[in-house]
Amino acid sequence: MPNASANALVPNEAARRAAMTDIQKIAQHMARLNVAALPRNYELFHEAIIGLNPGLAQDIAALGPQPQQAMLDELGLKYRLVGHCGLAGETSRNEASRMLRDVAERLAEGLKHKNAFARACGTILKSVSGHEDQSLAAFISEVDYLTASLATVLSAEMEISAKLQEDIKTLETLERGFSAMQAAGVTDKLTGLPNRIALNQTVADLYEREEGAAGSALIMVDIDNFTELNGKYGTQAGNKLLKKLAGLFRKCIKKNDFVARTEGDEFALLFSNVGMQDAIAIAERLRASVEDNLVFATSDGADPGRLTISAGVALSADAATPGQLQANARVALLAAQSNPRQPVQAFGR
Repeated sequence: MPNASANALVPNEAARRAAMTDIQKIAQHMARLNVAALPRNYELFHEAIIGLNPGLAQDIAALGPQPQQAMLDELGLKYRLVGHCGLAGETSRNEASRMLRDVAERLAEGLKHKNAFARACGTILKSVSGHEDQSLAAFISEVDYLTASLATVLSAEMEISAKLQEDIKTLETLERGFSAMQAAGVTDKLTGLPNRIALNQTVADLYEREEGAAGSALIMVDIDNFTELNGKYGTQAGNKLLKKLAGLFRKCIKKNDFVARTEGDEFALLFSNVGMQDAIAIAERLRASVEDNLVFATSDGADPGRLTISAGVALSADAATPGQLQANARVALLAAQSNPRQPVQAFGR
């Protein structure tokens, strides 16, 4: 296999410098607003500034020159950013705990009213049985007291029932919101594909089922020269291309297969029940399909360029762990990137 280490540094170095510029831009903006240097805040401002999310940018601007952390966190939850998923879980747990405490207090209050009514019934029963000559007026007075006590009990029961129905609806809303945040945590916002977290989970599940046995192939795909194209024609054009590529990959997989966007211009596809020759053939078809169907449309009058990709293939049979499988696929991808004449490379072949 070709030595990929030297040539692979060129696009990686360009991407690293671009990423550093973005980080500096975000850090400077956060410093001007006196925003804490928290990872979730970096994600929030990255989405607004680098991700070109005008709605989020406007919401941040509306918070004023020194936005409070709680307000920023509310925006993160509103836009379902990955770094705020933990906050959503904590918020849901805290709200559920508060509701359960309220329910317990209401039930205890209702039980107190029931016990008071039971004691009143016992007292009046003794009074009636012990005083056969009791006047009608006294008897009616005791019955009125029981009626009032029963009304208090029934009112408390109705209040508890109404509040429980309300709490059930609130819990259902919290559950839906938490489920949505969990889904957002494993979904790439731009393309709608699963993200790297989802890939890690899927590969881990594969090894739990198969214990690293043969049967699956991981193909890592990277767009050639995407950093240069993105820098020349702009982020919006690059994002549009990524969405088209994601749609193309969706059409190329079957029900039991899997595709994810793992980094800026990197995708991973996991195929079941294939050997190396079949996996290489699939990678070649993916490459040909991309070159035949996707162009990098421009607005400067230049001729649109055909998009090309590099692909690295690795088998689960050649890796003892999920991490090793991904590492093998990445080694093959680096080899493919370093050799334009052989844009599809297989680990160990």
